[in-house]
Amino acid sequence: MQDYRTGHQDIAEKADELLVKAKAEYEKAAEKSKAAYEAAVKRLKEAENVAKEKVEELEGKVSELAHQGAETLSESKSRLKKAIDAGREAYREEKDKPMV
Repeated sequence: MQDYRTGHQDIAEKADELLVKAKAEYEKAAEKSKAAYEAAVKRLKEAENVAKEKVEELEGKVSELAHQGAETLSESKSRLKKAIDAGREAYREEKDKPMV
C-alpha cells in the first residue's frame, strides 16, 4: 500500500512540476507575442509616417507642376494671340498698300 501512495505522490509531484513549467513557458510565449506585436505596431506606424510624408511630397510636386502647366499654357496663349494679331496687322498693311 505504501508503494501505491508513494507512486501516487510521485505522480502528483511530477504533475505539479510540469504545471509550473507549463505556466512558465506560457508566460514566456505571452511575453514574446506581446513584444512581437508591439514591434509590428511600431513598424506599421513608421511605415504609415513614411507614406504620409511621401504623399505630402507628391502633393507638393503635383501642385507645383499644375502651376507650371498653367503658366506655360497662359504664355503659349499670349504668344499665339500676339502672332495672330501680327498676322492680321500684316494682312491689313498688305491689303491697304496701293496697287502698283
